[in-house]
Amino acid sequence: MSNTMSKPGIASDRLGSEQYQDVFADLHAPLSPHEALVEAGRCYFCYDAPCQTACPTDIDIPLFIREISTQNPLGAAKTIFNQNILGGMCARVCPTETLCEEVCVREEAEGKPVKIGFLQRYATDAAMQANKQFFKRAAATGKSIAIIGAGPASIACAHRLAMFGHEVKIFEAKEKPGGLNEYGIAAYKTVDDFAQKELDYILQIGGISFEYGVKLGSDISLDELGEKYDAVFIGVGLGAVNTLGIKNSDAKGVVDAVDFIEQVRQSKDLSKVKIGRDIIVIGGGMTAIDAAIQAKLLGSENVTICYRRGPEQMGASKFEQDLATSKGVMIRHWLAPKKIRSKKGAVKGLKLEYTRLNNGKLEKTGEKTSLGADQIFVAIGQKLDAGSLQKLQISNGRIKTDEAGKTSLAKVWAGGDCIEGGEDLTVTAVANGRDAAEDIHATLS
Repeated sequence: MSNTMSKPGIASDRLGSEQYQDVFADLHAPLSPHEALVEAGRCYFCYDAPCQTACPTDIDIPLFIREISTQNPLGAAKTIFNQNILGGMCARVCPTETLCEEVCVREEAEGKPVKIGFLQRYATDAAMQANKQFFKRAAATGKSIAIIGAGPASIACAHRLAMFGHEVKIFEAKEKPGGLNEYGIAAYKTVDDFAQKELDYILQIGGISFEYGVKLGSDISLDELGEKYDAVFIGVGLGAVNTLGIKNSDAKGVVDAVDFIEQVRQSKDLSKVKIGRDIIVIGGGMTAIDAAIQAKLLGSENVTICYRRGPEQMGASKFEQDLATSKGVMIRHWLAPKKIRSKKGAVKGLKLEYTRLNNGKLEKTGEKTSLGADQIFVAIGQKLDAGSLQKLQISNGRIKTDEAGKTSLAKVWAGGDCIEGGEDLTVTAVANGRDAAEDIHATLS
């Protein structure tokens, strides 16, 4: 192992180049055909399946599992893709432990649910490896739709619209598509460039084009798009980050966790990614967990997540919390950041204050503590960059829509975590995009 493991400060190649591939290997090995048959055989194929009700995209889970059990994985893939065109990615990153698997009857009876996520991956991987396409474009309608952002909601919307025969143009600020799936999910969850391979598979339907390096507000406006296109879908995500608002937040070594995750995902050589020896991650959601685990995998010696509330209030599921601790991450609760300690402009540590709940309200106790660090990742949430969306009705800091995704502006729909009630989950974004596409098609028809 490289001697940079114990070296203080921010350094690259802490593991030695030969180790990175092993530590960033696939989080879960895929099921073999025999394993898939055995697991599918555990399903009760419930008539009023609670797993399907719990799925944001309403996949007919008992049906696709039955298709696997009859050795028809391609049929299972079609059942999945009918509702969730990004079913392959969702099989890898969806928190099934708090959705479909949590309500599985096997979970209720035995404490061991059917591995729905693994079975979904088995089926969708089979279809992608065979390049089996299940959808064809309808006859051209002559209608065109502009989509802003190329994340999961937008891709799901674009595919459904293209299937209906509409022409779709996606405008993306970054240099390639994928949004959260490409830039915001831990590298060990989506190995072998899966996000782009899945997009290549999806886009074979045709009728979808892209324009990169285009940002709403500075390069294009809603008014322009409204004049040129028959409808507009907004799937911009949450582009702005919440700030700490404490002293020395601008010290060298204070890093936005979202930027760090993107850096790791886009790195061609992980040994070149510089990382501190002693890391503090501030936050309690999935971004905090992903940043902390990846810091540990990159060779950080001490990684501590500090969260101002208790474990039950963390946005990350218990599975993800347990995964982090299994990798050597320490999670400390009831601690709020108070001041970043710095020396000559660089991070040296973090002063924190203990918190508690008093009649349901979070309050500081006055008792303080301090942790040393040479790098601090901030993962306290993101917010909508609403500067370019001033004509839309904004509610609770997000775009207000109806159930179909229609905004306060005629011809404009929205979906994903940029809308009120939107979640930072690929599966809910897919549902938003798909449903908006159905409503757009119905309106244009």
